[in-house]
Amino acid sequence: MKAVRIHGFEAAPVLEEVADPVARPGRTLVQMEAATVGHIDRTVWRGSFLRHPPLPYTPGVEAAGIVVASGCYQVGQRVWLRGSGLGTLFDGTWCECIDAPDEALGPLPDEVPMTLGAAFFSPTTSAWVALNDVARLQTGEQVLVTGASGAVGSLVVQLAREAGCTVTAVMPGAEPPPVASADLLVDTVGGDVLAKVLPCVRPGGRAVLVGYTAGPTLQLDIAHFLQRDVALLPLNMFRREAAGRAAAPELLARLADGRLRLDVQPFALADAALALDWIAQRGHRGRAVLVPRL
Repeated sequence: MKAVRIHGFEAAPVLEEVADPVARPGRTLVQMEAATVGHIDRTVWRGSFLRHPPLPYTPGVEAAGIVVASGCYQVGQRVWLRGSGLGTLFDGTWCECIDAPDEALGPLPDEVPMTLGAAFFSPTTSAWVALNDVARLQTGEQVLVTGASGAVGSLVVQLAREAGCTVTAVMPGAEPPPVASADLLVDTVGGDVLAKVLPCVRPGGRAVLVGYTAGPTLQLDIAHFLQRDVALLPLNMFRREAAGRAAAPELLARLADGRLRLDVQPFALADAALALDWIAQRGHRGRAVLVPRL
């Protein structure tokens, strides 16, 4: 089969012929129909993730496809795949046939396209958990969202509005909203953007920190920050993956009937390097997805 391989950290991805995986207990073989290229894949590729597979390796944490061999799923079943060591401890999803732990799979409704099935988990569950489990969102609250054009940010906007909140998207380069004008900030970009927007949260409000594409550091005037009394709440989806998996069926249902929308940008399997570059561009919309027959 064909697989994208990484032979060194930050080395160009190479599409190669590798041996087909063999069925074994506790694992499912899936014909890959779409595989996501995400920021975690880029972090592993750069060698800066807390763990990584032995080199050379096949990247990819998420995907969707059709079961071809399994001890617990029917052959022909449509499934999504996420986590359980895929692309971080061992070979991942950027290949024509994925060898995955059974627990990495979930059923994918017929109404959800494969590209969306591959891309949905990380942004939709992050947005859901950020609002409901971390922020404890209440109806009628004023919510600010940075990075609202991105995958997670756009879903935060949709879910918060659906919950009856007033949402303001903080646009890049624009003046921040008035000081102390919001109950909740969901920040997906970090860096100087977070520093500028944080004073917009009311005393006693909350700021959920989701990402740091604009930079991983934040400088605070501690005296001023203590007076503001704003709770900084980090979102760690590795710790909260169980909550994400529990929410996945409801989120898929909303994607299937159009209540939620998520943009995807398809790339050929041979264009994995282009996809890695695309997701690093500030302001890109949606998620990059590798499609083997594009």
